Amino acid sequence: MLAIGIAVGVLLLIIILMYNSLVNKKNQVENSFSTIDAMLKKRYDLIPNLVNTVKVFMKHEKELLTEITELRSKAVSGNLSDSEKIDVENKIAGKMSGIMVAVENYPDLKSNTNFLQLQGAWTESEEQISAARRAYNSTVTDYNNAIQMIPTNILASMMNYKKKDWFEIPDTERKNISAQDLFNA
Repeated sequence: MLAIGIAVGVLLLIIILMYNSLVNKKNQVENSFSTIDAMLKKRYDLIPNLVNTVKVFMKHEKELLTEITELRSKAVSGNLSDSEKIDVENKIAGKMSGIMVAVENYPDLKSNTNFLQLQGAWTESEEQISAARRAYNSTVTDYNNAIQMIPTNILASMMNYKKKDWFEIPDTERKNISAQDLFNA
């Protein structure tokens, strides 16, 4: 009888430890995503200043600047799911990369103090976002492993925990940006 009680107690302890581990991993994923959200908010706050500074010099890139402004508005609306946020974020990153390459054709803009300060802030923000993405993807990997591996996958299934998506770079951002293509389009 004592052996059965000990076995049940050990089994209960194991289940509690697995449960706590899964909850911890889920919360780490959510915390990492909120860190990315904070970094993206910083980026979104920079966008209007950068766009307005660049507008003065890049009148014929109006369409690109309008797209960035629209994407920013969508991103800060607060009505997006995590995967929609990731998608909008990837689109913004691609468009902003295009602007940074296009700036090379504007010597007056490249030497403008406001632009240089904004560009420095932008670079710092991008580095912070990149670090936050790496941290997020690491916590997502730990979480996904926990919900897919035996024995925690059984408990995760009962808790209705689902696989999370990584913050991946879209294929369009993996290729080099051609300044010539930007201006000949």
